[in-house]
Amino acid sequence: MIIQSIINRPYSKWLEGSGPYSDIVISSRVRLARNLLEVPFPHLMSEKQAQKVVNQVAQIVAEKEVRQGLGNLEVVDLSELSALDRQILVEKHLISPKHAENAGRGRGLAIRDDEAISIMINEEDHLRIQCLFSGLQVNEAWKIADKVDNRLEAHMDYAFDERWGYLTVCPTNVGTGMRASVMLHLPALVITNQAQRMLTTLSQIGLVVRGLYGEGTEASGNLFQISNQVTLGPQEEEIVNNLTAVTIQIIEQEKGARQHLMAKARLQLEDRIGRALGLLTNARIMTSEEALSHLSDVRLGVDLGIIKTIDLRVLNELIILTRPAYLQKLAGQEMNAGARDIKRAAIIAEKLKG
Repeated sequence: MIIQSIINRPYSKWLEGSGPYSDIVISSRVRLARNLLEVPFPHLMSEKQAQKVVNQVAQIVAEKEVRQGLGNLEVVDLSELSALDRQILVEKHLISPKHAENAGRGRGLAIRDDEAISIMINEEDHLRIQCLFSGLQVNEAWKIADKVDNRLEAHMDYAFDERWGYLTVCPTNVGTGMRASVMLHLPALVITNQAQRMLTTLSQIGLVVRGLYGEGTEASGNLFQISNQVTLGPQEEEIVNNLTAVTIQIIEQEKGARQHLMAKARLQLEDRIGRALGLLTNARIMTSEEALSHLSDVRLGVDLGIIKTIDLRVLNELIILTRPAYLQKLAGQEMNAGARDIKRAAIIAEKLKG
């Protein structure tokens, strides 16, 4: 089964470290919220109605014409997965924490084998279409998401209003129903105390900043998720182009901060990076927050050419490998926080030394 292969492997296509500006942009994502006409919103649906929506999506993606256009997608009922496996899907950014928690019958996921396309079924809305790419590829992600959207709409009646656009459970998604986002690694802006001012400015131009796992999470490991805040009014292309243009400006600021550090404080920077690598390769106990922080420093060292023996893809993979659910998956058993910290340190050391 596709889903078991995805759960069992730490690799994800969005972590391959390719695409434009991949030294700073970890990933690009486009998510579309859609609801079905004459079907109650998910929080008002019966289990029978919810299951009918899951079955309908499964039938559509199984059709030959759809498979030829979109690739091999598999639909799974989340109630058939363990709580640990659902949490791994959260850690891989394939479903939301809310979708993982509300895993009764009729909560589904359609996913392609390369993880670039995933569709949450009966989360907050009936459909949450998501495309996730490596590097700065917001436009490319939008094109694929639009293609998936069109294929589904050809077989399903969406709830759409001529004035308000696509109708969604949360008013903040009405209109295009689109959330476009990029995940950025901005260590130099943080070290030089420029990040807060720059990120605060984004709210004034219709963008919002969140942590690694989106809404309700704080930034860790100098990783910031930036997305559009307004869905009603601008067209999809405008949202994509605006986010891309702002992201390029942030990239230039991060590059400038990196050059400043190399020119004015290289010894201190090399010391910081060397200490982080030493801890990661020799520590016996490592918390999740510590791991993300030190991996951020080492990643910066790789990007600047200070460290030449570590592949960027390995560092990206460790973002998933060191998360709580995946550690327990590797161990084959439930583990308390202390045991996970020991396991995390061992995995990081093995990966980096290897």
